[in-house]
Amino acid sequence: MFDETDWVEAAVKRVGGGDPFRWFLAQLKPNCLAIATRNLGRQGFRSFVPMTLETLRTTNKFKSVSRPLFPGYVFVSLNTADAQWRAINSTVGVTKLVSFGGKPAAVPRGFVEQIALGCDAQGFLLPPEELAPGDSVLIKTGPFAGTLAEVERTDPNQRVWILLDLLGQRARLQVERNALNRR
Repeated sequence: MFDETDWVEAAVKRVGGGDPFRWFLAQLKPNCLAIATRNLGRQGFRSFVPMTLETLRTTNKFKSVSRPLFPGYVFVSLNTADAQWRAINSTVGVTKLVSFGGKPAAVPRGFVEQIALGCDAQGFLLPPEELAPGDSVLIKTGPFAGTLAEVERTDPNQRVWILLDLLGQRARLQVERNALNRR
């Protein structure tokens, strides 16, 4: 859960990089997500837990369950000028900050902000943009990277069949959904 009401503005402001606050990763104790985020908030730390919705099948019905995108971890925002990061290690529900060489390791700038921009106000990841037959797409990866194509059909398993113009003929190719950008 992203605990700010103006989460989009905060995320966009942070992408610029002039902010003294940086995101760090805290490892949680088992089943202590709610306890840890509540206690971090009480201490004045900002936290972010991107969530996903999974549909589970029980005996005779389907049930939607929210799960963290990174189970067992929470992103915590700290002012790098302050030396208050040790308080996180003693927070109820938190095991420790992810550290290397005795110092907490900051998450690369822009990483958490990009995840936050792909979430709604409650921190749930938004579904990817749907592609429809006839849409123009740009291939991002593989031997045809940078090539424009047309969507022929899509599959529920995130596979997309596209049509490429190669040497004056149309070639059909199957690719993963995350390898395409809509044009």
